[in-house]
Amino acid sequence: MNPTYVGLGVFGSSFAGFLLGMWLQDFLPSHHLSADSRDTVKVGIGLIATMTALILGLVTASAKSSFDDVDRGVKKVAVGVLTLDRTLARYGPETAGIRDGLKKAFARRAEELWHPGHPMVGGVDPSGGDVSRVEGIASAIRGLDPHDDAQRALQSRALELVEGLLAERWLVSGLEGASLPIPFLAVLLFWLTIIFTSFGLFAPRNALVLVALLVCALSVGSAVFVVMELDSPFGGIIRVSDGPWRYVLSHLCR
Repeated sequence: MNPTYVGLGVFGSSFAGFLLGMWLQDFLPSHHLSADSRDTVKVGIGLIATMTALILGLVTASAKSSFDDVDRGVKKVAVGVLTLDRTLARYGPETAGIRDGLKKAFARRAEELWHPGHPMVGGVDPSGGDVSRVEGIASAIRGLDPHDDAQRALQSRALELVEGLLAERWLVSGLEGASLPIPFLAVLLFWLTIIFTSFGLFAPRNALVLVALLVCALSVGSAVFVVMELDSPFGGIIRVSDGPWRYVLSHLCR
């Protein structure tokens, strides 16, 4: 789901509920708008508003936590790739081909994450994407023929790093999306519409009230927009920085 469209939808639905409430003032009998009726409605709406604020706050915290986990995972992968490259460099010149393959796989993965429409990503490997590329690097490292204890230790260390990168890759991919399921979003939209309809039902008709409720609707729409943006860590306005990966790419195979 596009965060901008969802945020605008929440804003539009909330403000439309307010306008609906003001429109209903002309059709409801006077006893429905009495002080007793207003107090009763306020109690019910207060309960819904409290639940909405609580759940929206929890979802925002969950989305931010997932975003931070992805950010830490991205940085951890960057450190692991650079460490692997330097470990292979210390092994000897016979790892030059493996290091070049590592750089190409890392660059391709960066384009897949941050620039999914880039031409470089158009021709997907028939072997199965970035996982197969990293597994191929692991197989190439296993195929090395170390000549002494130092090279054997470096080979073992390189294999550990490759396996760690594969595990981290699955962790990062598994944390993407789904912090705000569609059924929950529909319920939240329904609650917000009811709340703003009640505001309009008892609100005086003047420009100040109209502007104030417009700002309120814009605020809740912005809150949902931020949650949706955090739920897409590699796209949109709020995204995980690709700075660590660009730094690593500039230092690979040196």
